[in-house]
Amino acid sequence: QVQLVESGGGLVQPGGSLRLACAGSGFAFSLYTMSWYRQAPGKRRELVAQFESGGGINYPDSVKGRFTISRDNAKNTVYLQMNSLKPEDTAVYSCNAQGFGLDAWGKGTLVTVSP
Repeated sequence: QVQLVESGGGLVQPGGSLRLACAGSGFAFSLYTMSWYRQAPGKRRELVAQFESGGGINYPDSVKGRFTISRDNAKNTVYLQMNSLKPEDTAVYSCNAQGFGLDAWGKGTLVTVSP
């Protein structure tokens, strides 16, 4: 059974940092593109970071230079290091595994950026 479990969310002050983790199981983790998405209340879900199985990494301009995605295939885990957080980064962050017909999602972890 494919499973993705996020952790690391919480409350942080503007300018602070958080590191999210997403542990995968039930699939060959290293073969899949792993991504982080976020959805703020009343807004559409948006991609914030993508780590392709071939090694390519992509970020939207809104987080470029502040967020860093990494993966440890030995631990079946993908990480999202978030620095210089802003109130507009407040959202539920979810990880996604995609490839070979698989499109799996975790339940998400809430990140709140507030004084």
